Amino acid sequence: MTHDIHIVGGGLAGSEAAWQLARRGFKVRLSEMRGAGHMTPAHQTDGLAELVCSNSFRSDDDEKNAVGLLHHEMRRLDSLVMQAGEKARVPAGSALAVDRDVFSAEVQRALEEHPNVTVVRERIDALPASGPTIVATGPLTAAALAESIGRATGADSLAFFDAIAPIVHHDSIDMAICWKQSRWDKRSGPDSDGKDYINCPMDKEQYLAFHRGLIEGEKTAFKEWEANTPYFDGCMPIEVMAERGVDTLRFGPMKPVGLDDPRTGRWPYAVVQLRQDNKLGTLWNMVGFQTKLKHGEQVRLFRTIPGLENAEFARLGGLHRNTFINSPVVLDRQLRLKGAGHVRFAGQITGCEGYVESSAVGLLAGMMAAAELSGQAWHSPPRTTAMGALLAHITGDAEAQSYQPMNVNFGLFPPLHEVKKKVRKEAYTNRAKEDFGAWLAGMETVPA
Repeated sequence: MTHDIHIVGGGLAGSEAAWQLARRGFKVRLSEMRGAGHMTPAHQTDGLAELVCSNSFRSDDDEKNAVGLLHHEMRRLDSLVMQAGEKARVPAGSALAVDRDVFSAEVQRALEEHPNVTVVRERIDALPASGPTIVATGPLTAAALAESIGRATGADSLAFFDAIAPIVHHDSIDMAICWKQSRWDKRSGPDSDGKDYINCPMDKEQYLAFHRGLIEGEKTAFKEWEANTPYFDGCMPIEVMAERGVDTLRFGPMKPVGLDDPRTGRWPYAVVQLRQDNKLGTLWNMVGFQTKLKHGEQVRLFRTIPGLENAEFARLGGLHRNTFINSPVVLDRQLRLKGAGHVRFAGQITGCEGYVESSAVGLLAGMMAAAELSGQAWHSPPRTTAMGALLAHITGDAEAQSYQPMNVNFGLFPPLHEVKKKVRKEAYTNRAKEDFGAWLAGMETVPA
């Protein structure tokens, strides 16, 4: 054996796990099927850690937001994903958004240059019978391996749909109609001017016509095996949201609050926002506009949006099925498969949802495996921390019968009912930072 551990899957979780193990001195074989003549329905490149859906890692606010707190904790653990995210960062208000190509290239460069990592382009069709392994194949796990996982877990994999938002060329947007502004002029950093989003305004008549078009538009037909697959609420196609009520979008991705149309000085009736997708600022994605409308229907309908009448699309929306295991039932508290303790699972296949959450679980799996390989006892982060709360939810705290993909949120944390609601978010993050610092101080120092 030329490696200490085998990681299957070169996405966010697998890449992060490989980095954590390699920097602790362990030899890693990282297997990725893209680049070996195989591709998934959603990926477009063979780059490691390719971002398939949005380019946003969501909020970077570590004082009042659970996702931002997760960013903070990962940075303290020398996360490769967070390092690459900073290098690929593009303006996005208080969120952390990245240039997809720069981000993927940075992750791949770091791993390929590390002497302890061997990246192998190969498809793995079955769970290894022995040897330390981390399976991080994500929600688009190849059929043969998914079947092997199903046999090992003794249950059918669960599934949900994940939808992809369209991307528009900047030079095709009519900036005489649209304007740049972050909601409430919120700045993303010291160099931000509070104008990180492009806003396309709608009056009531335009909005109602658009809403009707979403409902009546021709959608992609379901395949037989997709017919009973539920949606994840955090990535709901826009036309499905529209079906929930005429004003649902105006209180969701198309809410106009905090956005002053410079032509009127007032908030529009509704707004479509676009967020920068690459460092050059040539590509912008339609925020919250994941969709299963047919491509031709998307072009027709989205060009009725004021300012997008002549829009040229670098990518149209799409839909793919995501699969995940019932982790609270089949995994132990260290992400190991019950009955096959040499296999750990990490990332979205465990039922965590989101780029950052997937990366965080990969980071934890890497640290757990490193501790085990070193013969050291492992102590998980406290449940009062973002990483600890997410891990606990996945590995047993969630209700197994209704287990569905979950983003990190304060609802996973031990409650602080005694704290006034107005300052409760800050109380959660303050407690988490203190407890995370104590946990980190109690761990053995690892080489940089």
